[in-house]
Amino acid sequence: MSSLPIPNAQAQAHSQQLALLIQHQVSQNNGWISFADFMHMALYTPNLGYYSGGAKKFGMGGDFVTAPEISPLFAQTLANQAAQVLLETQGNILELGAGTGKLAADLLLRLQEIKQLPAQYFILEVSAHLRQVQQENLQKLLPAYLFKRIAWLERLPSNFVGLMLGNEVLDAIPVHLIYHSNQVLCERGVAFDHGFVWQDQAIPAGQFFDEISAYALPSDYLTEVCPAAAGLIHSLAQALQRGVILMLDYGFSAREYYHPQRNQGTLMCHYQHYAHTDPLIYVGLQDMTAHVNFTQIALAGEAHGIRLAGYASQAQFLMNCGILDVMSQVSPHDMAQYAPLAAAAQKLLSPAEMGDLFKAIALSKNFDEPLLGFTQGDKSHTL
Repeated sequence: MSSLPIPNAQAQAHSQQLALLIQHQVSQNNGWISFADFMHMALYTPNLGYYSGGAKKFGMGGDFVTAPEISPLFAQTLANQAAQVLLETQGNILELGAGTGKLAADLLLRLQEIKQLPAQYFILEVSAHLRQVQQENLQKLLPAYLFKRIAWLERLPSNFVGLMLGNEVLDAIPVHLIYHSNQVLCERGVAFDHGFVWQDQAIPAGQFFDEISAYALPSDYLTEVCPAAAGLIHSLAQALQRGVILMLDYGFSAREYYHPQRNQGTLMCHYQHYAHTDPLIYVGLQDMTAHVNFTQIALAGEAHGIRLAGYASQAQFLMNCGILDVMSQVSPHDMAQYAPLAAAAQKLLSPAEMGDLFKAIALSKNFDEPLLGFTQGDKSHTL
């Protein structure tokens, strides 16, 4: 990790403050906490966690770039799928974890253009800091009459009708680390010994033992399991009365996720555009993510009364939603406008960039119309 930039003194002091809190938690819990608990504290501790502190996270000056930050093209294309759901349900939009608010702004502007604005655009944001960022940005990006349609929520509404939307939400949900060693399934957690260190504990029967055992993992195999992701889908299913849950994120089907060759798992850290695999350093200063097991998401939905309505690569989803039609509205001869659009499309669609690794999954409830984004290339059968 010597190639990583060194945090300044202020950032190091911030990180040390959070590290002391986590260290206290470890000592209170007989010297060991699950990695899921460590990841939750590192990301979400109020005022200190990565998503709750004040450092810039998104875009070129942050730690990573998300699709809405690349170009409005992503939201403008997604708007066609949103419009279909809104027209059919006469409902609203609920965005989970809205980042900088850029997706919300671009979606609302486009939905206004195509005359399919929802009465309300709800944002459920767990980070008070990001909520403030969103409010400031959206006031600048939107006319006042559109800004008035946005409402921030503290918790999920009951009996929601319309589109529930999450872009790169599932990958930020804390995961448990599982290590299979010589026929023994262990949970890899965090202890403290002059710094945070890894420590394995045998997994008792029950818990996620049965789920992981079913994958027949080879020896010396590290991976993740995310019961909290299934929990989120359960909560969304309960809150949704009629409409669609649409999630876009990077990940795989269970078959690919637990492939024998993926023996180091998918956990990654991002610090100032450097990707690495050590979550025990720079706590509170770096992002941590794991890829999504989309089979688990589909099964969690079906277990709670919502059906799988589509699963496709991001590239296929955006093509189905008319990304080329959106681009055609700008003349290729207008290079100042068209060149950045073409570069953004390349990033969103190319298999070497986000096109194949990122997926779109849709779950629906009391909504039977085939979804625009999955008319071709639906890979639901692979889950």
